[in-house]
Amino acid sequence: MAKASRSNDWGFPRWRAYGAARDAEPVRPCDRHGCDEPGDRPAPKSPNSPERWYFCERHAAEYNRNWNYFEGLTAEETAAREAGEQRDAGAYRQANHYGWGGPGDGSRSRDEMRALDVLELESDAGFEEIRAAYRRLAKANHPDVKPGDAEAAQRFREIQASYDVLRRAEERRASLSP
Repeated sequence: MAKASRSNDWGFPRWRAYGAARDAEPVRPCDRHGCDEPGDRPAPKSPNSPERWYFCERHAAEYNRNWNYFEGLTAEETAAREAGEQRDAGAYRQANHYGWGGPGDGSRSRDEMRALDVLELESDAGFEEIRAAYRRLAKANHPDVKPGDAEAAQRFREIQASYDVLRRAEERRASLSP
């Protein structure tokens, strides 16, 4: 009497372990002529078409480098399409403060929070407070004020880097606000 085989997937085939299938896995080759690499990166054959090319990494990069989203459009059509896409993406820009879940009020990144710690400030400090703290600490730890002190020189570099992080973030926020 033959022994019945029983599977452990309870009727859900995708619960099987990786490589549990007995058949060979099909590998699609790159669609570029003469390439033997696996074609695992889909690319559209034309705009708004469900048909895809399948390229290897090298040929997908080459394809994307030459891709022009606005090809064949006049300057007015290009401007209208760009304005429409920015209009449709406005909700993402308005809701971007929900995407970050670090310490603080959610308006600063983790790097900004570290920079505020270096400058000995609270998480809700304004840019004028940041500038004042930077000047105070930079003056106290400047290598000209403390020549030969390696620890002060290292602290001065940390203060400069922290101020640069916060200054760039402030410039980025100013450019995004209407």
